[in-house]
Amino acid sequence: MSDVFQLMDEMGHEQVVFCRHRGTDLKAIIAIHNTTMGPALGGCRMIPYASTDEALKDVLRLSRGMTYKCGLADVDFGGGKAVIIGDPLTDKTPEMFRALGRFVGGLNGRFFTGTDMGTTPEDFVHAARESDSFVGLPESHGGSGDTSVPTALGVLQGLKATAYHLWGSNSLEGKIIAVQGTGKVGGKLVQRLVEEGSTCIVADVNEERVQALCELYPEQVQPEGVARIHARECDIFSPCAVGGVIHDHSLNELKCRAVVGSANNQLAEDRHGDLLHQRGILYAPDYLVNAGGLIQVADELQGYREERVLQKTRAIYDMLLQIYRRSREENIPTCRAADRLVVERMRKVADFRQILLGFDRKG
Repeated sequence: MSDVFQLMDEMGHEQVVFCRHRGTDLKAIIAIHNTTMGPALGGCRMIPYASTDEALKDVLRLSRGMTYKCGLADVDFGGGKAVIIGDPLTDKTPEMFRALGRFVGGLNGRFFTGTDMGTTPEDFVHAARESDSFVGLPESHGGSGDTSVPTALGVLQGLKATAYHLWGSNSLEGKIIAVQGTGKVGGKLVQRLVEEGSTCIVADVNEERVQALCELYPEQVQPEGVARIHARECDIFSPCAVGGVIHDHSLNELKCRAVVGSANNQLAEDRHGDLLHQRGILYAPDYLVNAGGLIQVADELQGYREERVLQKTRAIYDMLLQIYRRSREENIPTCRAADRLVVERMRKVADFRQILLGFDRKG
C-alpha cells in the first residue's frame, strides 16, 4: 500500500480515517484536506475500487478539490470527502450506512457529507440516524432536495460567462455545445441549453437517455458516441460525467474554444490545464462551475433558503469572469488563477481567525 503520510504531505491533508466494520462489510476512507475556512464538507461516493490504493488516491484528490471548491463558492467550509469501497448495485445495506454514520459522527463535526457517485439521499437517511453530520437528505427528512438543480444552473452560468469572455455576449443562442454525460446534471443542462437556443451534441453510456433527449428536442439535439464526443467540432465542450477526461490523447483531439462542465477533476493532471492554456482553449475550473450542489448542501447547515442558494449559484458567473481576467492579465492558465484566488482567501480567513472569541476557564 502507498505511504499514506507521504501522500498527505504531498497534497496538504490534515487527516485520513480508515473505517472498517466487519458486520456490515463497510470499508470506507474519509479524507479531511483543510479546515482553515471551516469544517470539512464533501460528498461520499461508493465505487468498486480495484484496490485500497486506488480508493485512497481518489479520496485524497477529491477532498483537495473540495477545499478549492468551497473557497471559490464563498461558503464557510473546508475540503473533505469519503469513499466506500463496494458495488453500489449489490453491496449496499441500511446497516452499512448506519455504521458509516457512527464513524462520521465520531469526528465530532469536523466533517459533513452527503450524496455523490454511487450513493443516494435515501442512503443517508439511514446514516443520519447515527449522526447529524449528513446533508442532502430528501425533503421528507428535512433536506433541501435535488442538488442537481443548482448544479446545472451553475454550469449554465459558467457557459454564459465563457460566452461573454470569448464573444462579447453571454447569449448561447446558436452556439454548439457538446455535452458528455446526460445524467441528473447533464440532462438538466441540455434542457436549459435548448431553452437558450443552443444546439447540443450529446453522449452517454446510457443510450436510452440520449435517445430520449433526441426525441424530445429533435431539432436541437444530436447523438454522438461516448468515445468521440470530445473530438466533435463545437463551440464549447461540456464534460458532465466522469473525471479525468482531459488527458494527453483527448486534449490533442479537442476542436472547441472552451471546456466548461460539471464533472469533477476533469484534468487528468494539473499540467493539462497548462496545456489547454498553451493551445488557447479556455478552461472553466470545474470546482467552481459545478459548485451549485455544494452551495445548496452548505446552506442546509445554516437553515436552508432556496433564494439564497440561487443567488450564490448565479454568482458563479462573476467569479468565473474574475478568473478569466486574472488569467489574461497575468498570462497564467485559468486553473492557476483560480488556485491563487483560493489561497489568498484562505490566508485572509486564517489571519482574522487568530482573534480569540472567548476563554472558558475550567477547574
